[in-house]
Amino acid sequence: MKQVFSLFFLFILIMISAQGKRFFESGEVQLTQPVERINLNFINDLPLVKVNINGKLYNFLFDSGAPTVISNTIYTELNLQKEHTSKVKDSQKNKQEQIFTKLPEMTVDNVVFKNIGAIVMDLSGSELGCFKIDGIIGANQMAKLFWKVNYSENLLEATKDLSNFKFDDYETVVPFDSQNQKTPVVETKILDKNIRLTFDTGFTGRLKILESDYDQKKIKQYVETYGISSVGAFGAGKPVPGFIFKMPALGLGNRIFDNEMVMTGNSRLIGNDFFKDFAFIMDWQNKKIYMKKIINDPPTLESFGFGYRFIDAKPVVAFIFKGESSSLEIGDSILSINDVDLDHLNKESACHYMMNRVERDYKTIGIRVKRAGNIMDLRVDKKEFLK
Repeated sequence: MKQVFSLFFLFILIMISAQGKRFFESGEVQLTQPVERINLNFINDLPLVKVNINGKLYNFLFDSGAPTVISNTIYTELNLQKEHTSKVKDSQKNKQEQIFTKLPEMTVDNVVFKNIGAIVMDLSGSELGCFKIDGIIGANQMAKLFWKVNYSENLLEATKDLSNFKFDDYETVVPFDSQNQKTPVVETKILDKNIRLTFDTGFTGRLKILESDYDQKKIKQYVETYGISSVGAFGAGKPVPGFIFKMPALGLGNRIFDNEMVMTGNSRLIGNDFFKDFAFIMDWQNKKIYMKKIINDPPTLESFGFGYRFIDAKPVVAFIFKGESSSLEIGDSILSINDVDLDHLNKESACHYMMNRVERDYKTIGIRVKRAGNIMDLRVDKKEFLK
C-alpha cells in the first residue's frame, strides 16, 4: 500500500460536558429488516451516505470521531428549535460557539432515526466545503446499532442484534471506551507510553499521536516535518514541527501489527488509511471493535516532500519534509504543476484540483512557485521514505 502524503482531513469534534453527554443519549432507531444494507460511497478516503430528511436527499459523512451534525441550511429549512448553545472544538483545537438541536427524523435507506441530538454547523467553509457534506452521522447516532463496514466493497450494514452478523473469522478484537458523545477511544502502547486513540472514520490519515508523545531517542527511522498536516471542521491549525516514523511493533487489542506508520500532530487518532485494510464491526453494547484483515500490503510512505492546501482558491505550500532538496518553503504560492495553471481558479475548479491532485500519478513534477515576488521553476521527484 502506497500512502502518498498530501493533506489529511478530519471532522472530529470534542465534547466534554455532562450536559453534552445527556443531550447525546437522546433518540431512537427503527429497522425494517433484521439487517439493513445502507448505501455507502468511500470517496477520497471518507465514507459518505445519502440521508433523507423531509423527502429531500442530503450527503452525510459516516464519522465515528464526531457527534451528529447538521448544516445551517438543514436547520433553517426545517425551522428547528435551539436546545442550547455550547463551544465545541475541532481537531485543530479551533473553538466556535454552536447551536445544539434535536432532529425529529432522518432516514438512511430503510433505517429511521428519530429525535437525534445534533450540532448545527457551517459545513461550507475552508477546504472541507469541497466535499459538499450536509451533515454527519455521528457516534451518538451510531451507538444505537451494530455496524459492519467494508470500504473496499462500499459495504455498510446495520442491525439491532449482533448475532445477525457472522464474524467468527474477525481475528482482531479491540476494546474501547467512549467519550460523552459516544466516540470510541482505543488504547495502545507507542514508544513505551499508553496512548488513547480516537477511532475516527472521519480522519483520512493512518495513525497520529501528539508531539509530546514522541521520543526521538527510541526511533531509528523518521522524517522530520514542519507545517500544517491536516484540516479540521473550522479550518487549519498553526504550522508546527513534527515527525513521521515507523513502529517496529504496535499492539492493538489482541494483535500485534508490524512496521506501522505514525505521525505526530495535535490529536491522537487512528483513521481510514488504517481501516481500509479491514472489514470491521463496531459494537457499542460490548464496547468492542472486531476486525478482519482484507488487504495485506504493508504501509509505505511516498511523497514529493511537501503538501499544499487551497486558501481563497489558490494553492499554498503548507507542509514540508525538512531536509529535502526541493527548495520549497511554507507559504510558497503554487502557480502551476506540470504546466497546469493553478493561479487563476474559481472556487469550483479549486475544489476539483484539491480532490484530484495534479501530481498524484507522477514520479517527477515541474512546479512553478512565487515567493516574495520572485517566480521560480523547480523539478521535484517523488521518493519513498522510511523503507
